[in-house]
Amino acid sequence: QLLSQRNPDDADFKNGPADPELHIYDLKAKTDRVFITGDDKLRGIQWTPDSRHLSFLSKRKDDKKTSLYTIAIDGGEAVKRLSFREDISVYSLAADGKKIAFLARDKKPSAQEKREKLGFDPEIFEEDWLTTRVYVTALDADTSKLEPLNIKGHLSRVQWSPRAGDNRLMVAVAPNPGVDASLVYQRLHIIDTAGNQLVAFNNPGKLGNSSWSPDGAWVAYTAGIDQHDPDESGFFIMDSMTGKGKDAMFGVQARVDAFSWKSPKELVAAVSVGADSNLVSFATNGARKDLPGNPELNYLEVDVSGGALVTAADSWKHPRELFVNGQRVTNSNPWLQGKSLAKQELITHTARDGVKLEGILVHPLPGTVSGPAPLIMTVHGGPESHVDDGWVTAYSNPGQVAAAQGYAVFYPNYRGSTGRGVEFANAGQGDAAGAEFDDLVDAVDHLVAQGIADKDKVGVTGGSYGGYATAWLSTRHSERFAAGVMFVGISDKVSKVGTTDIPDEEFLVHARKRPWEAFDFFAERSPIRYVEKARTPLLIMHGKDDPRVHPTQSMELFRFLKVIDQTPVRLVLYPGEGHGNRKAAARYDYN
Repeated sequence: QLLSQRNPDDADFKNGPADPELHIYDLKAKTDRVFITGDDKLRGIQWTPDSRHLSFLSKRKDDKKTSLYTIAIDGGEAVKRLSFREDISVYSLAADGKKIAFLARDKKPSAQEKREKLGFDPEIFEEDWLTTRVYVTALDADTSKLEPLNIKGHLSRVQWSPRAGDNRLMVAVAPNPGVDASLVYQRLHIIDTAGNQLVAFNNPGKLGNSSWSPDGAWVAYTAGIDQHDPDESGFFIMDSMTGKGKDAMFGVQARVDAFSWKSPKELVAAVSVGADSNLVSFATNGARKDLPGNPELNYLEVDVSGGALVTAADSWKHPRELFVNGQRVTNSNPWLQGKSLAKQELITHTARDGVKLEGILVHPLPGTVSGPAPLIMTVHGGPESHVDDGWVTAYSNPGQVAAAQGYAVFYPNYRGSTGRGVEFANAGQGDAAGAEFDDLVDAVDHLVAQGIADKDKVGVTGGSYGGYATAWLSTRHSERFAAGVMFVGISDKVSKVGTTDIPDEEFLVHARKRPWEAFDFFAERSPIRYVEKARTPLLIMHGKDDPRVHPTQSMELFRFLKVIDQTPVRLVLYPGEGHGNRKAAARYDYN
């Protein structure tokens, strides 16, 4: 699935998220063909069990709700195969291709809908949630009287066992529909088609991807090793009948980013080791070995199809492309061939307390600047994420665009980043804006000492936790930074907890304490505490409907800086956007 960004300069521009374009690559014929275009609601793409059709979700023509469609791979029109009274959000076909399990949320009571139409529409905050449930039926069935399986909780995932005749479903269940519950309390189970629980895996932390083995004997999934793991650091391979198994990544300072079953007893995974990316084989007996790969590539997805190793990967020379057995087979951005790209490299340095750190540096394009360059430090969010040594340019990441204008761009993987094991990912917990953000100052000092950056022309930007870093460095360390661009960032640690939709996640894997247990500490680690020191010109941008970091975080900082009036500040709010911009017009304006 190729995503094409809408071009605001087009005469027929219509605002919205990127347009999906579905391609099929034929492994035997070695051909790439466009399969479906013009369906901006296309999602949930899967092969049918016979591999002769593709199934997908969409809301087409006269559909009142999102429905399930299939289309033959040799052409023809898509056929609606299942519709329901509410949107189908997730689905999975049985091995015989005749039965289906799907998820849909509860319908609002009709009396409530009638009253809302009359204007009686108060929102009972976090009590108006609609629970998502699982349904099982035959494909092409009449669903008008279909009832859900009796499972307590909110479901976000369903996967039918791939073994013929096996009527077991793997489901992910959270206590309620809240984002916080799904993020930190979601647990993996195996049930039968009557809704009876057969196995509870009891993953101890955040739940990542999951997959059945081809014979249904095993389940592999990524998950946190405990409730304080900020990432899905573990890679668990478990017996599907007993729920017993082990973490195949125990003690390994790396991260499984994506995986696929090669056979009933072997998986192939894309693994991040710091900012580097490797291919690794895992066996159900615990064996692990590195596979041949291209050190220039950053592996993002992996699949084993028809005996071929298929990967999606990017590099500093190109965004995500398709590779078959290590050979690139697509060229999704041919316009890049006529562009000169700036050199990119992995930089390592040592923090003030001796911790070894790394980051990705995009040098200025040759000929654009002489001597030390103005520097844009781009801080990733999370902080439980990291920047790989791949394509680092996007609407909110300046990368090659800034390099072409004579800037050096640095992406630091500060402590708290993923890809280096659980201990490193946990290193910033309970110490917000402490050593983790000292790492950012130390990174700048290193680049200045190396003659790469001009110490008087250092800017900082980032979104979410990177926006928090931007606000912190533009106030607490304002004397060090000449400009800041803060996106959906945090300015007040106390009110952030009081307005976010993930307060438990904040407590368990970040603060490790509640605000009322340490008001002074939360205030001390808030950028608004240091607004009187601020001399850094600051551009603040925020989605007006952000539930994660409420826009009042930006409004507070803007108002304080505006009233003090010691430095230029501007606040831009994007209506209809949340925790990051999705639509083309807002992305274009942000860039």
